[in-house]
Amino acid sequence: MSNDETSAPLADHAGALAAASPPVRKRPRPGERRVQILQTLAAMLEHPGGERVTTAALAARLEVSEAALYRHFASKAQMFEGLIEFIEQSVFTLVNQVLDLPGSGHEKAARIVRLLMQFAEKNPGMTRVMVGDALVFENERLQGRMNQFFDKLESMLRQALRDAANASGSATPTVDAQVRASVLAAFVAGRLQRFARSGFRRMPSEHLEAGLALML
Repeated sequence: MSNDETSAPLADHAGALAAASPPVRKRPRPGERRVQILQTLAAMLEHPGGERVTTAALAARLEVSEAALYRHFASKAQMFEGLIEFIEQSVFTLVNQVLDLPGSGHEKAARIVRLLMQFAEKNPGMTRVMVGDALVFENERLQGRMNQFFDKLESMLRQALRDAANASGSATPTVDAQVRASVLAAFVAGRLQRFARSGFRRMPSEHLEAGLALML
């Protein structure tokens, strides 16, 4: 699995400029505009020291009116939900691929942690959504959804580690897997928090292999 697969950014479907002279801006189709809005929102979130992202600021960056934004999203919360959907689909698709690969449960758990770190480093704006930093003062259901994301991540780690515990002949494989999965999930969340709060200076992958060796 390549790093590109792990951290694929939002696809850019913006319409090309017409070649005729004088150049005329081609109006994006509705689906393209939605992607453009989400790309711009994610880019604005890459500045953790900046002010809270508002629809007015987002519209200004896109050079459209706020009303134009609401033709594609009913609210700013729905825009954040679009980013969360991207995170969920990107990460869980890759995690499922890891779970289907050959290898020990410990190897799979380590791969899952690595892909989370790689995704965060390639998508710093998304990291602020994942850790809740960008969701402060937003609709509380958004934070609830990200909590569910980490619960599901822990469950998938537990699935891999249960196989490892069974293979090692543990008398309590379910308990062993649950404990290790909770430690790994907390480690991932902590690394992402540090990355966001350091202004993206402390890389999540810093000393990662040594950390994984201690935990696994």
